[in-house]
Amino acid sequence: MAKQATAVQTPPGAPPAAPPAARGPAVARDFRRVLERREIAIFLVAIALFLYFWTSTTAFATYDNFVTLTQFLAPIAVIGAGEAVLLTVGEVDLSAGTAFVFFPFVVYFLWANAGLPLVVAILISLLTAACFGAINGLLTTLLDLPSFVTTLGTLFALDGVMLITSNGVQETMSLSGTGGNVLGNYGWSEILWALGFTAAVYVLLHQTRFGAHVTATGGNLLGAAEAGLPVRRVKIWCFMLVSFVSAFAGIVDAVRITTLDPGNDGTTEMFYAIAAAVIGGTSLMGGRGTIVGAAVGAVVLGILYDGLYIKGVSAYYFQLVLGVAILGAMAANVQLRRAAMRRWRKLRR
Repeated sequence: MAKQATAVQTPPGAPPAAPPAARGPAVARDFRRVLERREIAIFLVAIALFLYFWTSTTAFATYDNFVTLTQFLAPIAVIGAGEAVLLTVGEVDLSAGTAFVFFPFVVYFLWANAGLPLVVAILISLLTAACFGAINGLLTTLLDLPSFVTTLGTLFALDGVMLITSNGVQETMSLSGTGGNVLGNYGWSEILWALGFTAAVYVLLHQTRFGAHVTATGGNLLGAAEAGLPVRRVKIWCFMLVSFVSAFAGIVDAVRITTLDPGNDGTTEMFYAIAAAVIGGTSLMGGRGTIVGAAVGAVVLGILYDGLYIKGVSAYYFQLVLGVAILGAMAANVQLRRAAMRRWRKLRR
């Protein structure tokens, strides 16, 4: 008597099981999707660099060095998060570094010279920074100027104001007590602020309607405008965000180092922040941004800089590696966009 095949009962409401022959391609497809995420590649690089320096030098894996590492990368991560949003909308802010240096001076003058309470001085400084960002946005959108030109001009203008008002003299901004610890004296305070700002900007870009407007504006400006999106207003708010986070990062960093130096124009922090966003997967051409990628990009730059310094390697090599990384990230961004366009055309057929 022939044996009857036993039917496998699927529980009610459960999705039908995939045929055995289809499971292999499905797993490969899911694995490919994971690898195509823009943050994955730079995350793997961060892990590889961390393990390399961890095993190659004992001075790297120490408590004090980890504190130093976080203090280096925290401002880059904060400014990089803002730049990632602005790059997503198709613009860039070269004056962010100068805002990083200038607005701590505003806090100092209002607090030490004018006698205002520290909290009030910080709030006024941050509000002024947002207004400065609005000026960048208005000049860019109303006059139809490239943001590269607009922010390059305001970079020099703000730097000139800082030198004139400070007379080129360094100031000391020393805080004590709980306020000082919260704002930068505590070794981990900068990275905690960086994590908080990164999380907030992530929600803003990836979980809100405003973030959807940012992505739509950067991806197709004309289409977004024809769809009724306030593209000019979106860009202005993005410029304001960059100046705001840059000013706050500068205030916290100034409290930590206790010195305000008008001779520092902040361009190093600005370029590192843009580099972190780009190598993290944010496109310079707009329409695609990742806050997580910008944060991991800052971690990569911090590990690389700190590790090379500990090993006694010249800082010139860091600049070389950074340049190659930016070129490679841009080439990868272009290829990913072309691949996405090819897939989109195939789906339309």
